[in-house]
Amino acid sequence: MIFQVMGPGCAKCNQVAENAAAAAAELGVEYEIVKISDFNEMMKFGVMMTPALAIDGDVKAVGKVPTVEEIKGMLS
Repeated sequence: MIFQVMGPGCAKCNQVAENAAAAAAELGVEYEIVKISDFNEMMKFGVMMTPALAIDGDVKAVGKVPTVEEIKGMLS
């Protein structure tokens, strides 16, 4: 499973990555986190606000920091 965290590398972006890692660890899911800071790459996903989270290329959250529980819900 690949988590794509999109944003300029701000504190909120880092929190999204931490929450995604925690959610995957709690569910026992193997994962990789890819940070995307290039706005042209974000546009390919249709992302206009950050932070954003995509899971395996499917955008799940834009403009907010999803909680660990919310991300776990996205994975099930």
